[in-house]
Amino acid sequence: MSNFVDETNFCARAGDGGAGCVSTRREAHVPLGGPNGGDGGDGGAVWLEADRNVASLLAFRDHPHRIAGDGKNGSGSDKHGRSGEDVIVKVPEGTVVLDHQTGEQLADLGGHGDRWQAVRPGEGGRGNARFLSNKMRAPTFAEQGEKGEERWFRLELKLMADVALVGFPNAGKSTLISVISAAKPKIADYPFTTLEPNLGVVRLDSKTEFVVADIPGLIEGASEGVGLGHQFLRHVERARVMLYMLDLSSVDGESPARQLEVLRQELGNYRPELLDRPSIVVGTKSDVLEPEDWGDQAPVDFAISSVTRTGLRPLLWALAEKVRESRESADDREGFVIHRPEPVGVQIAREDDAAYRVLGRPAERAVALSDMTDINALNHAHRRLNKLGVFKALRRTGIVDGDTVRIGDFEFEYQGDD
Repeated sequence: MSNFVDETNFCARAGDGGAGCVSTRREAHVPLGGPNGGDGGDGGAVWLEADRNVASLLAFRDHPHRIAGDGKNGSGSDKHGRSGEDVIVKVPEGTVVLDHQTGEQLADLGGHGDRWQAVRPGEGGRGNARFLSNKMRAPTFAEQGEKGEERWFRLELKLMADVALVGFPNAGKSTLISVISAAKPKIADYPFTTLEPNLGVVRLDSKTEFVVADIPGLIEGASEGVGLGHQFLRHVERARVMLYMLDLSSVDGESPARQLEVLRQELGNYRPELLDRPSIVVGTKSDVLEPEDWGDQAPVDFAISSVTRTGLRPLLWALAEKVRESRESADDREGFVIHRPEPVGVQIAREDDAAYRVLGRPAERAVALSDMTDINALNHAHRRLNKLGVFKALRRTGIVDGDTVRIGDFEFEYQGDD
């Protein structure tokens, strides 16, 4: 089984908030105590963080769930509960986060240290001491802890490389990267030897180095799902320079010119902008045929043999110059995240069974954090909902007595303002 995983599902669950405490101060010689229940602690969050020391998404293959710690409950004497522990999940540089259901791109963690909060933690409930007022001198209720958010994502890895090796199967990509870097890919004389991308660092001198990615071979129709290369096309998206590798021996019957035509066609079908990237065309296996046998059909800038190492140094220095120019002309790339602002106000929606659904986190929190079996907590939640304009919004929709209203997991029959 491969140790390289470049796409996976991922489930994150934030910690629940702790419950607030109901407590009354009782001290000798103090005739009138008071509420002193502490607040519950907030739940922990789940963060994704790009780390250059992580090579793939293998850690999620068999264990896709990551769960943060819950907040602790508050206690008497105004003691607040401890917040839950955050969970920081390390992912490779170049990890893209997608919504599992919609496919919407939510985050692009392109550089070391880029961090994104995957799910929102539950807030701790307030203790009864927080409800003390001139009208309520002895509150006998507290808030429950809020549930942490749980959500499924799709993670996809796009390798961060300076140069992408693009060519047909058996074009010599794996052999080349094995001799110019410390990478040790699997090499054999049959198609699709490379079943996963390989990265290698090429060092020409103390100041000149660049990263090369060996992408599994492309064939005609790869952009439409033919062969294996279509699974890895996204790994060329971030390469600064394309190195088209053409097999001069044409052992599979495709001339070098035809190979180049197909490779550019597949890249263009996948992402047209890839055709505008700086590129070099190199003919491989130059030791197999004499130069006069290449003919005019070999549109190459360099001809090399990775076996005899002929022509490698000029090619590598040309690649280094292309990479240098690309680095200087390109802006520093930064990762990005999409923030999800909380909806403002209250919204009312009709559900399939004609019930009214109240939407909006403030209204949902007013119910979720209240113990709806306690009359005092119920009255407090009613006041909060009224202040938020929930009942006014329901009346504007034409609701009548007896209609069903749902707020979060709470359901009740509408009876005027009661």
